[in-house]
Amino acid sequence: MAAALALLTLACFANALPRTFVNYDDDVYITDNAHVKNGLAPAELGWALTTFHAANWHPATWISHMFDVQLFGLDARKHHLVNLLLHAANAAILFLLLARMTGAAWCSAFAAALFAIHPLHVESFAWIAERKDVLSTLLWLLTTAAWLRYLRLKTAAAYVPVTLLYALGLMAKPMLVTLPFTLLLLDVWPLRRLALSGKASRSDWTRLVREKAPLFALSAASCVVTSIAQGRGGAVQDLMRYPLEGRIANAFVAYAAYLGKTVWPSGLAVFYPYRPFELSSWPVLGAVLAVAGATALALAFKRRAPYVAFGWFWYVGTLVPVIGLVQVGGQSMADRYTYVPLIGLFVAVAWGWADAFGRTAVVRTIGVAAACAWLVALSAASQLQLGTWADRKTLFRHAAAVTTDNCLAHEKLGVTLLDEGDIAGAITHLNEAIRILPGYPDAHYNLGLAMVRQGRPADAVEEFKQVIQLDPTSAIAHNNLGGAYIQLGRLDAALEEINAAIRIDPASREAHFNLANLLAQTGRDADAVEAYAKALGGGSDDAEALDRLALALTRLERWPEAVERFRQELRLRPRAPEVHNSLGIALARMGRMSEALAAFREAVRLAPGYEEAADNVRRAEAALGQR
Repeated sequence: MAAALALLTLACFANALPRTFVNYDDDVYITDNAHVKNGLAPAELGWALTTFHAANWHPATWISHMFDVQLFGLDARKHHLVNLLLHAANAAILFLLLARMTGAAWCSAFAAALFAIHPLHVESFAWIAERKDVLSTLLWLLTTAAWLRYLRLKTAAAYVPVTLLYALGLMAKPMLVTLPFTLLLLDVWPLRRLALSGKASRSDWTRLVREKAPLFALSAASCVVTSIAQGRGGAVQDLMRYPLEGRIANAFVAYAAYLGKTVWPSGLAVFYPYRPFELSSWPVLGAVLAVAGATALALAFKRRAPYVAFGWFWYVGTLVPVIGLVQVGGQSMADRYTYVPLIGLFVAVAWGWADAFGRTAVVRTIGVAAACAWLVALSAASQLQLGTWADRKTLFRHAAAVTTDNCLAHEKLGVTLLDEGDIAGAITHLNEAIRILPGYPDAHYNLGLAMVRQGRPADAVEEFKQVIQLDPTSAIAHNNLGGAYIQLGRLDAALEEINAAIRIDPASREAHFNLANLLAQTGRDADAVEAYAKALGGGSDDAEALDRLALALTRLERWPEAVERFRQELRLRPRAPEVHNSLGIALARMGRMSEALAAFREAVRLAPGYEEAADNVRRAEAALGQR
């Protein structure tokens, strides 16, 4: 049954997996991350263990992405497939755990099937950057399995894999901080090590908490590290922008909204904008009543149907780290946040379904048919939801369509259209993002890029200045402001901004490249050569920087160095006739006429109408006494 669940999950989604990365966190985690793109190099493993990049400390996630790059390069479909394999494994292991703890195989299968195919879970495997979600949940489930083994053996040796797996899970995503609390829920039901009836003594609770003390300690340590990482990364929002009253209101609304989307999964989006609510508003009061009513119902049924209390408190408790009381980012809620919490609701539904439809054979048949129909409907809805992840344009157009005033969706859609060359469309969406959130630095920055592409550097200057006003430490904004000044001929202002970018980020290859171009433009070729070398960062993977560097070296008559750089460039662009011609000129100046002739001839072969190269061929042949 576990194998069947995994195979059905793969069959349901594998053929519809996206084939591209998206420009929302996938760039941060993979496509623009030089450390991850280097694969499993020893230096990069050290980086993964020590970095707070992306406002998190999750080395297991970084290493997982590095492993994918090592195996598949940047083949997005294969990265997606790994996510789906992890999701399928989670469904199978969840089934095995539930069946082992309860002995109810069919209820366990129903709960695991809901987990596998519910549309709210699509985001966790359709978004490559959410590897941390599916990976950490795998480790959560394996930790629980190891805990069950420990309960059977009660030896110190059996406790070791529990702590190791839990530590590794926290290193994949800190949302696992609530795992020790879920083990206490399991003690009540289905393990029945403790009763909710009130007969349990204080010493019973103390004993069960004490045996999990190492796990609570790991959870507390993870909370501290995560707080530091998110604080340094600027992800945690302050109380001025997101007041505590609004956070509490949003938390209740989110609890109720997740319930609604579980029952009727429509209007799902990659980003839900934060909405300020007052505690006295009707949406909040309605959400409070819904949460309070569900809690009262769970407690009322704690003896007759303990799985209801188990499911509800699992749902409420595991959502606490991401419910918004500590506001991280600008979203009000997120589909991915339900990946683990919905396990509780699915368990309550599956066992409640069995109780409701288990009285007679006829009723059971109706119940089974209804359950299968629901699963089929959810599967169809998940297929549709997965289709919204087909590419980034589809993803953000859908998000903008099903939400209102979604500044991030418009900004990302604007960037996508800009990349595709639709500058007018990009400007429309970027302006809409700024209308929604005037102080949105990313939208101003990308609007500046669009203005440059449209030949409006003066307007671009104003946008980049706006970014710097919002974030004075933005090296990339200073650098692009300098580039816009170069286009306007304001070279002194350009030099000032580019140097500011380098002071903020000394490793910025883009800023060093802009500086080198500016120095070369003003005749300072010796300084430009040094700046181009810094733009290359000790490597040779930027053809344009190599070309500019080699040309600067030729102007300085440093011919051997120029030859070396032209040859490095040709390894990247072997069919570039102008580079072969430039190489030939440098070789000729060194007196290596035979090699120069070969380079000139290759330039003519690649571009038969290339007159300069043809003239150089004739001169080289004459110099060598050839016809």
